[in-house]
Amino acid sequence: MKIFLSWSEERSKFIAEALRNWLPNVIQVIEPWMSKEDIKSGGRWSPEIMTHLESSKFGIICLTPENQNNPWIMFESGALSKTIAQTFVCPLLFEMNPSEIVGPLSQFQANQFDKDGLFRIINSINHALGS
Repeated sequence: MKIFLSWSEERSKFIAEALRNWLPNVIQVIEPWMSKEDIKSGGRWSPEIMTHLESSKFGIICLTPENQNNPWIMFESGALSKTIAQTFVCPLLFEMNPSEIVGPLSQFQANQFDKDGLFRIINSINHALGS
């Protein structure tokens, strides 16, 4: 199963990179995808992102105070939530509380970037995998 990692700005990029490297060690059957790492040099980024948004069942939105209103974060979150009937959009909050999320992202169950939050996301990924 593909996991789309959405990020914007330096801190959230760092978190997305760490998740891209860590997640396959926890659940071997998943394929994390991150634009910075997985679009080859010289590739056209827009069609690549669209292809992966359409084919991903699960997205982790790396959210920080400085990027929560970023247009690309909003676009990718919206695209993830509309593509497949049973999609999961999981905001992962760094230095934020769920009550600080404003706008459309506030409708999704968010998790903080800590041991418990990552555990909940791993459980959601397992649930999305099914049997």
